[in-house]
Amino acid sequence: MLEFISKNDAITVYWELPENYENAKSYEVQLNGKVVGETLKSHFEMGSLLANTEYKIAVTLKGKDGSDTFIGEVLAKTEPNKKIIDITKAPYFAVGDGKTLNTKKIQQAINDCKEGECVYVPAGDFMTGSLFLHSDMELYIEKDGIIHGTEKVEDYAPKIKSRFEGTEMMTYAGLINIGELDRSKGYTCKNVRICGEGSIRGGGRPLMDNVIALETVLMKDYIDSIRDTITEREATFTVPARVRPRLINMSCAQNVVMWGVNAEYGPSWNIHMIYCDNVVTYKTVIRSENVNNGDGWDPDSSTNCTLFAAEFFTGDDAVAIKSGKNPEGNVINIPSEHIRVFDCISHYGHGLTIGSEMSGGISDVKVWNCDMGNSLYGFEIKGTKKRGGYVRDVHVKNCNLCRILLHSVPYNDDGIAGPTIPIFENCTFENMHLTAKIMNIYKNNEIQYCNAITVEGFDHPDHFVKNVKFKNIVVDNGENSHIQYFAMQRCEGISFENICCK
Repeated sequence: MLEFISKNDAITVYWELPENYENAKSYEVQLNGKVVGETLKSHFEMGSLLANTEYKIAVTLKGKDGSDTFIGEVLAKTEPNKKIIDITKAPYFAVGDGKTLNTKKIQQAINDCKEGECVYVPAGDFMTGSLFLHSDMELYIEKDGIIHGTEKVEDYAPKIKSRFEGTEMMTYAGLINIGELDRSKGYTCKNVRICGEGSIRGGGRPLMDNVIALETVLMKDYIDSIRDTITEREATFTVPARVRPRLINMSCAQNVVMWGVNAEYGPSWNIHMIYCDNVVTYKTVIRSENVNNGDGWDPDSSTNCTLFAAEFFTGDDAVAIKSGKNPEGNVINIPSEHIRVFDCISHYGHGLTIGSEMSGGISDVKVWNCDMGNSLYGFEIKGTKKRGGYVRDVHVKNCNLCRILLHSVPYNDDGIAGPTIPIFENCTFENMHLTAKIMNIYKNNEIQYCNAITVEGFDHPDHFVKNVKFKNIVVDNGENSHIQYFAMQRCEGISFENICCK
C-alpha cells in the first residue's frame, strides 16, 4: 500500500517496509507506467510535475534473487497552483532585516489567507512573535527565508492551554501554533501545509533562559510550597521551565503536512503534536543545541503521525513518543497509536525514545531504516513505576543504533501514582547493528562503552517486560577487548535469534 503527499509540482510516495525487505536489491518506481527511478529508501520524490494533475504511481521490490514483489499502486494528484500572499507586499510590508518585529504584519497575512491561497515568505530574516495558523491554508517559506522567533518572553504572550511533559497547563504560545487545545471540540484545525526550503527558527537558549528567569519570580510562592518534593522534578528550574513555548505547537489538529522546512532552535521541544491525527513531516532538518528538553519531533496522545527523511541535530531526544503523565494522563487516557518513523538520521543527541510520559498508552509504533548510532540512548522505551499505561506492539527493523533499552527510570517521577504499574510488551528488534558505545553529549561527545541491550522491567511479576524478540543482531565487540553485554532482569518471554558479536 502506497501513501503520498504532494505539492503543485511534486509528489512523494512512501510505503511500509515489506516482509521480504531483506531481499530488496532496490525499489523500482513507475510514473504513469514509465520507470522514473530506483531507491533503497521507503520513499521516493518526483518533481517537475504539472499542477492539479493526477498521476498513477507504482512501486515494485526488485529482489536480489531476481524476483519482483509488487508493493502498491496509487492515483496521486498534485496540488493546484495557489494565489500567493507575499508578506513583503502591500498591504503587509513585512521587513526581513533580522531586526524589525513583523508579528502583526505576518499574522494579518495568515488571517487573510483563504482556501486555495498561500502565505509566501521570501528570502530574508523575518523577526516575529507567536503566529497562529488556521484551517485550509498553506505557509510557504522560500529558500533563505526565515520565520525567526524573538528572544523576548512578551512576544509569546498571552499564554495558551497546552501540554508539557504530560500535563495540561497554561504555557507561552509557540512560535507557530496550529489548533486550539480543547478536547471537547474534537479537531480544532484541519488541512494545514507548511512547505518550502526555508527555516522556522526559534529564540533558542536565550529565550529559554528568559522564560525561566521570569517564571521563577512569578512562581516563587508555588515553588516554595513544593520545595520538599522538588527533587522529583530533577531540578528547581524544571518547574518554571515547563511553561516555555514550543517552536511548532499543534493542538487538536488534523491533516497537517510539513514538507522541507527546517525547524531550528526552539526554547524547548521543536515540533509537538498534542491530541493530533494524520501529521506528516518529511525532508526536514531539526536542530536544537544547548537547550534543556530540546526534543525534535514529539507525537503526544496523537495518531497516524509519520516522519521520514529527517535529519536531527538535537540536544535531547530526536523523536519522543508520549501520551500523558500520571495521574492526569491515566484519566484523559488518550493513547499515541500508529506512529511511523523511517529513513531518518540523528547526528547526535539522545536518539529515539518512547516515554517517559506514557500514561495514556502507546501502541503500533514502527521504525525502520534509521541511523541513531551517534547518540546517547539509541532506541529507548522508558517510564517510572508511577506512570501506569502501556507500551506495546513496537517494531524496529533495519536500523543502526548505539544500544536498545527497555527499562524503568527514576527521574521525572512527581505526581500521584497511576492505578497500575506500566506494561511494556510485544516488541521486536530485527536486522539491527548495535555499536555498544555511546556519544555522550554531556561530556563533549566523549565515546563511552555501554551494554548493547538492556531489558529491565518493574518489580512486580505481572509487570515484567514481556515478549520481546531480538533477531539478526550484530553487536560490535568494541576496542581493547571490551565485551559488550546484554543486561536483563524482571522480564520474561525474551528471545534471541542469530545474534552475532564481532
